[in-house]
Amino acid sequence: MANVIMHVDLNSFFATCEQIRDPSLNGKPLMIGGFGRRGVVSTCSYEARKYGVHSGMPSFKALELCPKIIIKPGDYHYYSLMSKEFFAYCRTYTNKVEEASIDECYMDITNLIKNKDINVFLKTFQKGLYQKTKLKCSIGVGPTRFLAKMGSDYKKPMGITIMRKRDIKSKIYPLSIENFYGIGMRTTPHLKNLGIRTIGDLSSYLINKEKEALSLFGKYYYDLLAALNGTSDNQVHLEIDDPKSIGNSMTLMMDTTDEDEITNALLLMSKEVSSRLKNNHVKGKTIQLVVKDADFKVHQKSLTLPKPINSVNEIKLAALNMFNKYFKGITIRLVGVTLSNLVPLHEDNVQLSLFEETPEDKINDLINQVNRKFKKNVVGKASLILKEKTHEHK
Repeated sequence: MANVIMHVDLNSFFATCEQIRDPSLNGKPLMIGGFGRRGVVSTCSYEARKYGVHSGMPSFKALELCPKIIIKPGDYHYYSLMSKEFFAYCRTYTNKVEEASIDECYMDITNLIKNKDINVFLKTFQKGLYQKTKLKCSIGVGPTRFLAKMGSDYKKPMGITIMRKRDIKSKIYPLSIENFYGIGMRTTPHLKNLGIRTIGDLSSYLINKEKEALSLFGKYYYDLLAALNGTSDNQVHLEIDDPKSIGNSMTLMMDTTDEDEITNALLLMSKEVSSRLKNNHVKGKTIQLVVKDADFKVHQKSLTLPKPINSVNEIKLAALNMFNKYFKGITIRLVGVTLSNLVPLHEDNVQLSLFEETPEDKINDLINQVNRKFKKNVVGKASLILKEKTHEHK
Protein backbone atom coordinates (compact mmCIF):
# COMPACT_ATOMS: atom_id res chain seq x y z
CA MET A 1 0.00 0.00 0.00
CA ALA A 2 1.34 3.44 -0.93
CA ASN A 3 2.04 5.92 1.84
CA VAL A 4 -0.74 8.38 2.58
CA ILE A 5 0.68 11.76 3.58
CA MET A 6 -1.47 14.47 5.15
CA HIS A 7 -0.34 18.10 5.23
CA VAL A 8 -2.10 20.31 7.78
CA ASP A 9 -1.79 24.08 7.29
CA LEU A 10 -3.27 26.46 9.86
CA ASN A 11 -5.36 29.20 8.22
CA SER A 12 -4.15 32.76 8.77
CA PHE A 13 -2.47 31.45 11.93
CA PHE A 14 -1.14 34.63 13.52
CA ALA A 15 -4.30 36.63 12.83
CA THR A 16 -6.42 33.74 14.16
CA CYS A 17 -4.32 33.62 17.34
CA GLU A 18 -5.06 37.31 17.93
CA GLN A 19 -8.78 36.68 17.37
CA ILE A 20 -8.71 33.79 19.87
CA ARG A 21 -7.03 36.04 22.44
CA ASP A 22 -9.45 38.91 21.72
CA PRO A 23 -12.79 37.66 20.33
CA SER A 24 -13.86 41.25 19.57
CA LEU A 25 -11.53 40.99 16.54
CA ASN A 26 -13.58 38.18 15.00
CA GLY A 27 -15.01 39.04 11.60
CA LYS A 28 -12.95 42.23 11.34
CA PRO A 29 -10.13 43.10 8.90
CA LEU A 30 -6.92 42.46 10.83
CA MET A 31 -3.24 42.50 9.92
CA ILE A 32 -0.15 41.44 11.81
CA GLY A 33 2.84 43.61 11.01
CA GLY A 34 4.67 46.88 11.50
CA PHE A 35 3.44 50.43 11.77
CA GLY A 36 4.53 53.49 9.81
CA ARG A 37 5.87 54.01 6.30
CA ARG A 38 8.39 51.15 6.58
CA GLY A 39 5.93 48.70 8.13
CA VAL A 40 5.02 45.54 6.21
CA VAL A 41 2.04 43.18 6.39
CA SER A 42 3.28 39.85 7.76
CA THR A 43 -0.09 38.16 7.56
CA CYS A 44 -3.75 39.20 7.64
CA SER A 45 -7.23 37.85 8.26
CA TYR A 46 -9.43 36.67 5.41
CA GLU A 47 -11.67 39.69 6.04
CA ALA A 48 -8.69 41.94 5.19
CA ARG A 49 -7.86 39.89 2.10
CA LYS A 50 -11.26 40.76 0.63
CA TYR A 51 -9.95 44.33 0.31
CA GLY A 52 -6.84 43.21 -1.55
CA VAL A 53 -4.51 43.21 1.48
CA HIS A 54 -1.84 40.49 1.37
CA SER A 55 1.44 39.42 2.97
CA GLY A 56 4.45 41.51 1.99
CA MET A 57 2.38 44.61 1.26
CA PRO A 58 3.51 47.91 2.86
CA SER A 59 1.33 48.76 5.86
CA PHE A 60 0.44 52.19 4.47
CA LYS A 61 -0.90 50.53 1.31
CA ALA A 62 -3.01 48.16 3.41
CA LEU A 63 -4.48 51.18 5.20
CA GLU A 64 -5.27 52.81 1.87
CA LEU A 65 -7.12 49.70 0.68
CA CYS A 66 -8.84 49.14 4.02
CA PRO A 67 -8.88 52.26 6.26
CA LYS A 68 -10.62 50.33 9.07
CA ILE A 69 -8.00 47.57 9.20
CA ILE A 70 -6.74 46.76 12.70
CA ILE A 71 -2.96 46.48 13.01
CA LYS A 72 -1.37 44.24 15.65
CA PRO A 73 2.37 43.67 16.22
CA GLY A 74 3.56 40.05 16.10
CA ASP A 75 3.76 38.13 19.40
CA TYR A 76 6.06 35.19 18.71
CA HIS A 77 5.94 33.83 22.25
CA TYR A 78 2.15 33.58 22.23
CA TYR A 79 2.09 32.10 18.73
CA SER A 80 4.65 29.50 19.82
CA LEU A 81 2.40 28.40 22.69
CA MET A 82 -0.56 28.07 20.33
CA SER A 83 1.62 26.14 17.90
CA LYS A 84 2.50 23.63 20.61
CA GLU A 85 -1.21 23.06 21.23
CA PHE A 86 -1.65 22.39 17.52
CA PHE A 87 1.16 19.82 17.37
CA ALA A 88 -0.01 18.19 20.60
CA TYR A 89 -3.45 17.69 19.03
CA CYS A 90 -1.90 16.14 15.90
CA ARG A 91 0.03 13.68 18.06
CA THR A 92 -3.18 12.44 19.65
CA TYR A 93 -3.70 10.73 16.28
CA THR A 94 -0.16 9.51 15.56
CA ASN A 95 3.45 10.08 16.57
CA LYS A 96 4.38 10.19 12.88
CA VAL A 97 4.27 13.99 12.79
CA GLU A 98 6.86 16.22 11.13
CA GLU A 99 6.76 19.88 12.17
CA ALA A 100 7.38 21.76 8.93
CA SER A 101 7.05 25.23 10.49
CA ILE A 102 5.26 26.95 13.35
CA ASP A 103 1.86 26.51 11.65
CA GLU A 104 2.08 23.42 9.46
CA CYS A 105 3.03 19.76 9.62
CA TYR A 106 3.13 16.51 7.69
CA MET A 107 1.49 13.38 9.10
CA ASP A 108 1.72 9.78 7.92
CA ILE A 109 -1.87 8.55 8.13
CA THR A 110 -1.38 5.35 6.10
CA ASN A 111 -2.42 3.07 8.95
CA LEU A 112 -5.01 5.46 10.40
CA ILE A 113 -7.34 5.30 7.40
CA LYS A 114 -7.32 1.56 6.75
CA ASN A 115 -10.92 0.39 6.36
CA LYS A 116 -12.16 3.95 7.05
CA ASP A 117 -13.90 6.63 5.01
CA ILE A 118 -11.03 9.09 4.50
CA ASN A 119 -13.35 12.09 4.05
CA VAL A 120 -15.05 11.39 7.38
CA PHE A 121 -11.63 11.01 9.02
CA LEU A 122 -10.37 14.34 7.65
CA LYS A 123 -13.53 16.25 8.59
CA THR A 124 -13.38 14.77 12.11
CA PHE A 125 -9.74 15.82 12.44
CA GLN A 126 -10.47 19.34 11.21
CA LYS A 127 -13.53 19.79 13.43
CA GLY A 128 -11.74 18.34 16.48
CA LEU A 129 -8.81 20.75 16.08
CA TYR A 130 -11.20 23.71 16.03
CA GLN A 131 -13.14 22.48 19.06
CA LYS A 132 -9.94 21.86 21.00
CA THR A 133 -7.94 24.98 20.08
CA LYS A 134 -10.20 27.31 18.02
CA LEU A 135 -7.60 27.04 15.25
CA LYS A 136 -8.78 26.52 11.67
CA CYS A 137 -6.86 24.48 9.13
CA SER A 138 -6.77 23.37 5.52
CA ILE A 139 -5.77 19.80 4.78
CA GLY A 140 -4.11 18.23 1.78
CA VAL A 141 -3.67 14.49 1.30
CA GLY A 142 -1.51 12.77 -1.29
CA PRO A 143 0.94 9.94 -1.97
CA THR A 144 3.87 12.41 -1.74
CA ARG A 145 4.80 15.35 0.44
CA PHE A 146 4.61 17.70 -2.54
CA LEU A 147 1.08 16.65 -3.51
CA ALA A 148 -0.09 16.85 0.11
CA LYS A 149 1.33 20.36 0.44
CA MET A 150 -0.20 21.49 -2.86
CA GLY A 151 -3.51 20.02 -1.67
CA SER A 152 -3.57 22.05 1.56
CA ASP A 153 -2.97 25.22 -0.47
CA TYR A 154 -5.70 24.35 -3.00
CA LYS A 155 -8.70 25.37 -0.87
CA LYS A 156 -8.60 27.93 1.94
CA PRO A 157 -9.87 28.47 4.54
CA MET A 158 -11.01 25.14 6.04
CA GLY A 159 -10.41 23.27 2.79
CA ILE A 160 -9.92 19.52 2.36
CA THR A 161 -8.30 18.32 -0.88
CA ILE A 162 -7.11 14.87 -1.87
CA MET A 163 -4.42 15.05 -4.57
CA ARG A 164 -3.86 11.81 -6.47
CA LYS A 165 -1.27 11.35 -9.20
CA ARG A 166 -4.04 11.39 -11.77
CA ASP A 167 -5.10 14.86 -10.52
CA ILE A 168 -1.78 16.56 -11.31
CA LYS A 169 -2.71 17.67 -14.81
CA SER A 170 -6.27 18.72 -14.02
CA LYS A 171 -5.71 20.42 -10.63
CA ILE A 172 -2.06 21.46 -10.49
CA TYR A 173 -1.06 22.30 -14.06
CA PRO A 174 -3.54 25.24 -14.40
CA LEU A 175 -2.19 26.95 -11.25
CA SER A 176 0.01 30.04 -11.50
CA ILE A 177 3.74 29.38 -11.25
CA GLU A 178 3.75 31.35 -7.94
CA ASN A 179 1.75 28.48 -6.44
CA PHE A 180 4.45 25.89 -7.05
CA TYR A 181 5.82 24.93 -3.65
CA GLY A 182 9.61 24.99 -3.75
CA ILE A 183 10.19 27.76 -6.28
CA GLY A 184 11.33 30.98 -4.60
CA MET A 185 10.07 34.49 -5.23
CA ARG A 186 13.36 35.47 -6.90
CA THR A 187 13.13 32.67 -9.44
CA THR A 188 9.49 33.32 -10.37
CA PRO A 189 10.07 36.58 -12.36
CA HIS A 190 12.83 34.88 -14.35
CA LEU A 191 10.51 32.00 -15.23
CA LYS A 192 7.82 34.43 -16.35
CA ASN A 193 10.36 36.10 -18.63
CA LEU A 194 10.79 32.68 -20.25
CA GLY A 195 7.04 32.47 -20.82
CA ILE A 196 6.45 30.09 -17.91
CA ARG A 197 3.29 31.40 -16.26
CA THR A 198 1.59 28.23 -15.06
CA ILE A 199 2.80 24.98 -13.53
CA GLY A 200 1.75 23.27 -16.76
CA ASP A 201 4.10 25.62 -18.64
CA LEU A 202 6.88 24.58 -16.27
CA SER A 203 6.24 20.90 -16.96
CA SER A 204 6.45 21.48 -20.72
CA TYR A 205 9.66 23.48 -20.29
CA LEU A 206 11.30 20.73 -18.21
CA ILE A 207 10.45 18.09 -20.80
CA ASN A 208 10.87 19.96 -24.08
CA LYS A 209 13.90 22.11 -23.16
CA GLU A 210 15.82 19.70 -20.98
CA LYS A 211 19.30 21.11 -21.56
CA GLU A 212 18.18 24.69 -20.96
CA ALA A 213 16.21 23.64 -17.85
CA LEU A 214 19.20 21.68 -16.49
CA SER A 215 21.37 24.74 -16.93
CA LEU A 216 18.80 26.90 -15.12
CA PHE A 217 17.88 24.60 -12.23
CA GLY A 218 20.94 22.36 -11.88
CA LYS A 219 20.29 19.26 -9.74
CA TYR A 220 16.94 20.72 -8.68
CA TYR A 221 15.71 19.92 -12.21
CA TYR A 222 15.25 16.27 -11.21
CA ASP A 223 13.35 17.21 -8.04
CA LEU A 224 10.94 19.34 -10.07
CA LEU A 225 10.42 16.56 -12.56
CA ALA A 226 9.78 14.01 -9.80
CA ALA A 227 7.31 16.33 -8.07
CA LEU A 228 5.28 16.78 -11.28
CA ASN A 229 5.39 13.04 -12.00
CA GLY A 230 4.09 12.22 -8.51
CA THR A 231 7.26 10.30 -7.62
CA SER A 232 8.92 12.71 -5.15
CA ASP A 233 9.57 12.18 -1.43
CA ASN A 234 6.79 10.20 0.26
CA GLN A 235 8.17 10.01 3.79
CA VAL A 236 7.31 11.90 6.98
CA HIS A 237 10.68 12.70 8.53
CA LEU A 238 10.46 12.29 12.28
CA GLU A 239 12.63 14.57 14.41
CA ILE A 240 14.79 12.47 16.69
CA ASP A 241 17.01 14.46 19.00
CA ASP A 242 20.67 13.87 18.33
CA PRO A 243 22.20 13.42 21.80
CA LYS A 244 25.18 15.40 20.55
CA SER A 245 23.14 18.51 19.70
CA ILE A 246 19.97 20.42 20.60
CA GLY A 247 18.35 22.89 18.21
CA ASN A 248 15.17 24.56 17.01
CA SER A 249 14.14 26.35 13.83
CA MET A 250 11.14 28.32 12.66
CA THR A 251 9.72 29.67 9.42
CA LEU A 252 9.04 33.39 9.66
CA MET A 253 5.64 34.94 9.04
CA MET A 254 6.93 36.02 5.62
CA ASP A 255 10.20 36.34 3.73
CA THR A 256 11.87 39.34 5.33
CA THR A 257 14.96 41.45 5.91
CA ASP A 258 13.32 43.25 8.86
CA GLU A 259 15.90 43.26 11.66
CA ASP A 260 13.31 43.47 14.46
CA GLU A 261 11.40 40.45 13.17
CA ILE A 262 14.57 38.40 12.72
CA THR A 263 15.83 39.42 16.19
CA ASN A 264 12.50 38.36 17.71
CA ALA A 265 12.73 35.01 15.93
CA LEU A 266 16.28 34.47 17.19
CA LEU A 267 15.14 35.32 20.72
CA LEU A 268 12.31 32.80 20.53
CA MET A 269 14.63 30.09 19.18
CA SER A 270 17.17 30.92 21.90
CA LYS A 271 14.46 30.47 24.54
CA GLU A 272 13.42 27.12 23.07
CA VAL A 273 17.00 25.84 22.86
CA SER A 274 17.87 27.14 26.33
CA SER A 275 14.84 25.39 27.82
CA ARG A 276 15.74 22.08 26.17
CA LEU A 277 19.39 22.35 27.23
CA LYS A 278 18.38 22.96 30.84
CA ASN A 279 15.82 20.14 30.77
CA ASN A 280 18.62 17.83 29.61
CA HIS A 281 21.04 19.27 32.24
CA VAL A 282 23.66 20.21 29.65
CA LYS A 283 25.43 23.21 28.15
CA GLY A 284 26.76 23.60 24.60
CA LYS A 285 30.11 24.92 23.48
CA THR A 286 29.48 25.11 19.72
CA ILE A 287 26.63 27.17 18.27
CA GLN A 288 25.34 26.76 14.73
CA LEU A 289 23.11 29.29 12.97
CA VAL A 290 21.07 28.15 9.96
CA VAL A 291 19.05 30.41 7.67
CA LYS A 292 16.98 29.61 4.60
CA ASP A 293 16.61 32.40 2.06
CA ALA A 294 13.69 33.34 -0.18
CA ASP A 295 14.85 30.85 -2.83
CA PHE A 296 14.93 28.00 -0.30
CA LYS A 297 18.75 27.94 -0.27
CA VAL A 298 20.17 26.95 3.12
CA HIS A 299 23.13 28.82 4.64
CA GLN A 300 24.84 27.84 7.87
CA LYS A 301 27.75 28.89 10.08
CA SER A 302 29.21 27.39 13.26
CA LEU A 303 31.24 28.95 16.05
CA THR A 304 33.01 27.29 18.98
CA LEU A 305 32.70 29.45 22.09
CA PRO A 306 35.29 30.00 24.86
CA LYS A 307 33.03 28.19 27.35
CA PRO A 308 29.78 26.16 27.27
CA ILE A 309 26.50 28.11 27.52
CA ASN A 310 22.81 27.40 28.07
CA SER A 311 21.26 30.74 29.10
CA VAL A 312 18.81 32.56 26.82
CA ASN A 313 20.84 35.78 26.71
CA GLU A 314 24.13 34.03 25.92
CA ILE A 315 22.57 31.99 23.11
CA LYS A 316 20.72 34.99 21.66
CA LEU A 317 23.83 37.20 21.76
CA ALA A 318 25.97 34.60 20.01
CA ALA A 319 23.30 33.89 17.38
CA LEU A 320 22.67 37.58 16.74
CA ASN A 321 26.38 38.34 16.36
CA MET A 322 26.71 35.49 13.86
CA PHE A 323 23.66 36.67 11.93
CA ASN A 324 24.96 40.25 11.70
CA LYS A 325 28.38 39.02 10.61
CA TYR A 326 27.37 36.45 7.98
CA PHE A 327 23.73 36.85 6.91
CA LYS A 328 22.67 40.48 7.32
CA GLY A 329 20.83 41.75 4.24
CA ILE A 330 19.71 38.30 3.05
CA THR A 331 15.95 37.88 2.62
CA ILE A 332 15.13 35.27 5.27
CA ARG A 333 12.29 32.74 5.40
CA LEU A 334 13.64 30.43 8.16
CA VAL A 335 16.10 30.68 11.05
CA GLY A 336 17.49 27.91 13.23
CA VAL A 337 19.78 27.79 16.27
CA THR A 338 21.60 24.65 17.43
CA LEU A 339 24.00 24.01 20.31
CA SER A 340 26.40 21.07 20.05
CA ASN A 341 29.62 19.90 21.70
CA LEU A 342 27.46 19.35 24.80
CA VAL A 343 28.78 18.84 28.33
CA PRO A 344 26.82 17.85 31.48
CA LEU A 345 26.24 20.66 33.98
CA HIS A 346 28.18 18.94 36.76
CA GLU A 347 31.16 18.47 34.43
CA ASP A 348 31.06 22.13 33.45
CA ASN A 349 31.02 23.09 37.16
CA VAL A 350 34.09 20.97 37.80
CA GLN A 351 35.90 22.64 34.93
CA LEU A 352 34.91 26.05 36.25
CA SER A 353 36.26 25.39 39.70
CA LEU A 354 39.53 24.04 38.35
CA PHE A 355 40.36 26.50 35.61
CA GLU A 356 38.23 29.62 36.02
CA GLU A 357 37.73 32.18 38.72
CA THR A 358 34.44 32.02 40.59
CA PRO A 359 32.69 35.25 41.66
CA GLU A 360 34.02 34.64 45.19
CA ASP A 361 37.59 34.34 43.86
CA LYS A 362 37.21 37.71 42.11
CA ILE A 363 35.95 39.36 45.31
CA ASN A 364 38.86 37.93 47.32
CA ASP A 365 41.35 39.15 44.70
CA LEU A 366 39.86 42.66 44.83
CA ILE A 367 40.05 42.75 48.64
CA ASN A 368 43.66 41.58 48.56
CA GLN A 369 44.58 44.24 45.96
CA VAL A 370 43.14 47.03 48.16
CA ASN A 371 44.80 45.75 51.31
CA ARG A 372 48.15 45.36 49.54
CA LYS A 373 47.90 48.97 48.35
CA PHE A 374 47.39 50.27 51.91
CA LYS A 375 49.79 47.66 53.36
CA LYS A 376 47.21 46.65 55.99
CA ASN A 377 43.78 45.00 56.24
CA VAL A 378 41.48 47.97 55.67
CA VAL A 379 38.84 45.95 53.77
CA GLY A 380 37.33 42.58 54.63
CA LYS A 381 34.28 40.43 53.86
CA ALA A 382 31.32 41.02 56.15
CA SER A 383 30.92 37.31 56.78
CA LEU A 384 34.51 37.00 58.02
CA ILE A 385 34.24 40.11 60.21
CA LEU A 386 31.06 38.73 61.78
CA LYS A 387 32.81 35.43 62.52
CA GLU A 388 35.72 37.28 64.15
CA LYS A 389 33.39 39.37 66.33
CA THR A 390 31.49 36.25 67.39
CA HIS A 391 34.76 34.54 68.30
CA GLU A 392 35.86 37.52 70.40
CA HIS A 393 32.71 37.33 72.57
CA LYS A 394 33.16 33.63 73.33
